[in-house]
Amino acid sequence: MAKERTLVLCVDRDDDLGFKARIDGPIVGREACLHAAVTLGLADSEDSDINAIFETIKIYDDLVARGEEVAVAVICGNHMNLLEGDRRIAASLDAILSATNSTASILVTDGAEDEYVLPIIQSRVPVSSVRRVVVNQMPNLEGTYYILRRLLDDPKVSKIVLVPVGLAMLLYAVGYLLGYPEGATIVVVGVVGTYLLFKGVGIDEIFGYLITSMKTSLHGGRFTFVSYITAILLGIVGIFLGLVSLLDYYTSAGIFFQVLAFIYGAITWFTAAGLIASGGKIIDVFLNEREAIRRVVALPFFVLAIGAIAYGASIYILSISSEVSGFPIAADAGVKYIIFATIGGLFCAFLGVYLQSLLSRWGNDHEPLALKRGA
Repeated sequence: MAKERTLVLCVDRDDDLGFKARIDGPIVGREACLHAAVTLGLADSEDSDINAIFETIKIYDDLVARGEEVAVAVICGNHMNLLEGDRRIAASLDAILSATNSTASILVTDGAEDEYVLPIIQSRVPVSSVRRVVVNQMPNLEGTYYILRRLLDDPKVSKIVLVPVGLAMLLYAVGYLLGYPEGATIVVVGVVGTYLLFKGVGIDEIFGYLITSMKTSLHGGRFTFVSYITAILLGIVGIFLGLVSLLDYYTSAGIFFQVLAFIYGAITWFTAAGLIASGGKIIDVFLNEREAIRRVVALPFFVLAIGAIAYGASIYILSISSEVSGFPIAADAGVKYIIFATIGGLFCAFLGVYLQSLLSRWGNDHEPLALKRGA
């Protein structure tokens, strides 16, 4: 029976080793880990990852003294993007397990944030123990102040905390100087509320994914880079025209009618932006990974369906409402708009689903044949 080989693994999820000490992970071997800890200690002697790495080496030495088969390593994530960092951790762990032939692991972390990657590790190798390293210190007011100051010096934290607070204070100061302190308060509350909503719902991650996709498309020479840029520009035009429409058909009856007036002016441009972005995605998939075309072929049909139904609904409600003055479409025409828009939108959605199902069946029918030829 083969002897079990244990991997003593330290996780630096926010990549302080790379950000502060300029050491690229993963780091494998006792001497390499010791050198990384010393280098990080010279770069920032107060970083808790130093203690975690030393604890990793200590556990490694203890197991070696018992005569066990042991390997030691440190894997790093990404300081500014945790999603990309977790992918890097997964890839690094696969490489380390392949190189060391480890069959079990002991995870060493310096806090709860690093332990978020525990499911990633467990999906690849059994975790027999988790060691969390906590530095003993005297908690007092001065220490709390210093910890807060150190956190705000970290760009990852300051970007989340200082940017919205600074923007809110700047907007309030501008509004106060212009003689509208009440309006400034409303703007500040709105900006902070929008920021918290974006963070809570996760819209900021969508924008981060979009930016990452654009960078990948640019570096890979993909057509989606051009289509995404075009879609963003059309979206900006849509926002501008939506605001113009809101001013033209503004009513004090409530925010519901104001949103509909904005949609009426902007939805055409938003739909065009969605069609161009999804069309660029389909072109790239068709040229580079044709077998995955069935997963994206329905996107433009869904975008067109949603845009058509939203456009018809906004016209219908604004046309029959007595609260909106000067709307150019009469009530009877508004009924025709919503009927034809709804029918057309549902037909587009059905066509997209049908085309996706057709391509899926075609792919399933041809996949066994391709496998036989490969055999």
